[in-house]
Amino acid sequence: MDIKRKKELLEEWRNRHPEMGVISFKCKETNESFLEISKDIKATFNSNIFQLSVGMHPNKRLAELWNKYGKEGFELLVLKILKYENPTDDYTEKLEKMYEQCLLNDEKARRIK
Repeated sequence: MDIKRKKELLEEWRNRHPEMGVISFKCKETNESFLEISKDIKATFNSNIFQLSVGMHPNKRLAELWNKYGKEGFELLVLKILKYENPTDDYTEKLEKMYEQCLLNDEKARRIK
């Protein structure tokens, strides 16, 4: 790949607008929810699923339920999506407010990390 094409791809990646928001892994059997802030929803789901599938997830309760019920035993949900313009701005504060509101709305909700 030539240098010009590499620069183009890098620029495209920097300017992408991944979905940001709050995600949930909800156990269908126990009704427990595990929430996390995400600056790239697709990547965050993939990362958590990978960690759970190889037995390396930091949340022991989530891992226990995953091992017992499998992926089919969970609903993977996007609870809130943040609308934003500039992908280089820091939206951490807004995401944290959304996250806290989601935790308050579900008494069985826990933090993934």
